[in-house]
Amino acid sequence: MHPLQCVLQAQKWGPLASMSWLLLRTCRALSNLPSTACPSPEKQQEDGVRKDFSSRLATGPTFQHFLRSASAPQEKPDMEDPPPYVTVEELLGRQRKVYLETYGCQMNVNDTEIAWSVLQKSGYLRTRNLQEADVILLVTCSIREKAEQTIWNRLQQLKALKTKRLRSRVPLRIGILGCMAERLKEEILNREKMVDILAGPDAYRDLPRLLAVAESGQQAANVLLSLDETYADVMPVQTSPSATSAFVSIMRGCDNMCSYCIVPFTRGRERSRPVASILEEVRKLSEQGLKEVTLLGQNVNSFQDSSEVQFNNAVSTNLSRGFSTNYKPKKGGLRFTYLLDQVSRVDPEMRIRFTSPHPKDFPDEVLQLIHERDNICKQIHLPAQSGSSRVLEAMRRGYSREAYVELIHHIRESIPGVSLSSDFIAGFCGETEEDHLQTVSLLREVQYNMGFLFAYSMRQKTRAYHRLKDDVPEEVKLRRLEELITVFREEATKANMASVGSTQLVLVEGHSKRSATDLCGRNDGNLKVIFPDVEMEDINNSDVRVRAQPGDYVLVKITSTSSQTLKGHVLCRTTLKDSSAYC
Repeated sequence: MHPLQCVLQAQKWGPLASMSWLLLRTCRALSNLPSTACPSPEKQQEDGVRKDFSSRLATGPTFQHFLRSASAPQEKPDMEDPPPYVTVEELLGRQRKVYLETYGCQMNVNDTEIAWSVLQKSGYLRTRNLQEADVILLVTCSIREKAEQTIWNRLQQLKALKTKRLRSRVPLRIGILGCMAERLKEEILNREKMVDILAGPDAYRDLPRLLAVAESGQQAANVLLSLDETYADVMPVQTSPSATSAFVSIMRGCDNMCSYCIVPFTRGRERSRPVASILEEVRKLSEQGLKEVTLLGQNVNSFQDSSEVQFNNAVSTNLSRGFSTNYKPKKGGLRFTYLLDQVSRVDPEMRIRFTSPHPKDFPDEVLQLIHERDNICKQIHLPAQSGSSRVLEAMRRGYSREAYVELIHHIRESIPGVSLSSDFIAGFCGETEEDHLQTVSLLREVQYNMGFLFAYSMRQKTRAYHRLKDDVPEEVKLRRLEELITVFREEATKANMASVGSTQLVLVEGHSKRSATDLCGRNDGNLKVIFPDVEMEDINNSDVRVRAQPGDYVLVKITSTSSQTLKGHVLCRTTLKDSSAYC
């Protein structure tokens, strides 16, 4: 077995950073590779390539070489200037087929598109057939233990496929990407020898190099956490050609350091993309005919583009009334209100959403813009996490129940008819039955239209892991979670009943999964709307009867509701601009 090797690269291939490590380890010695009595010419050639690669790797940069380069300005890897142990040809995909699976949040969907963009540029092909894949990449989530267990289970399912492929001339490579790779690092490589590469959320540019190393029969990992990587110059490739909407990442990382949350440790510090690159991506999506974009970030409304010096003044961030931060106030830069205004001007017929925000970052100027701009959806995600001020303090959320409820009232006064959604955690450290009942009462008081509720799952590295005790029994967590879900559904049904009889603008997504005779889409509040697939009038040409297609806007009169779905009958096809007279 070769010794552990740190491939420490200078300048263009990864300077030392305080929050990072870059690991390349050997998983099997070339001398231990299976051999035959009479190796074929192809086998001899393959062994020669591997030995040549290993000799170049052994003579690569040393640890001291890397340390001397630590202060060098960071640049992005360049295919034309690869590290000394890899040739340009070895970085090329040579039409090998990549199969991508995405788990977790919307950020991971966007990360998948970024990773595929990098690989496509390097000459890889995309396949949706697992059996014909040369490379399988899992884009993973670490937010809860269950999310990680799903990946471990999936790796067991893939083991048989990889074993079968080991007997073929073209071995199968398997990679773990994203937050799980960042959190567990070498534990994955030690536990599952079948995993060939690891790439953290900030290392997708390095995928061609990692795969080149894997081709030599070695494991490779890059879980470097960057202070400035935003993939601003990487145009994500839409993974669904029939999609009507897209996610646009505007920032990465999080500085909030809530005590339960692993995100700052798997995605790093907050950094925002330049406004210009975001607008360019939105324009291209508009040109492709997409009708909706969702601006993404772990704390999307704390956006701060400091790339343009003239805007780096000393003005501090405006917070929601009664809210505080766990970090020093941020000053200067182009803020979320400016970005939201500019994005909404790109295409008046394109809906704009954003997620996931933090309640602290809703100053009046953001609320006013949402109210005034027709194509900014009147829907706000407002994660509460708990209805108990005591638990909120333990979570380090930066607000009390009273401040949160006051913000809810202020939002509803500022944006009449706004749709609200939220996140809740059941059974956080030290949560009493009284704390739980306060969360139940908050659900009843606010009547959210949508909700995302989970039992608490303690994560290593978080403040709660080091300072609090996970003392709520699992059965109590699950019982409280079921109670929260029941109350949420009751109140959401009541809230959605207010829509019955109203006319809603719906962006058509396609046929309903439950009925081939129905279409489905989403209204301004992001609720699913089901309606019959029938001919209708076109509001701009009353002489023509049409059937709605994905990407069309239609007016639907709501006739019934549930906690998660609205149903109605379609009135006509319209445009976003023309719909304002009817909704």
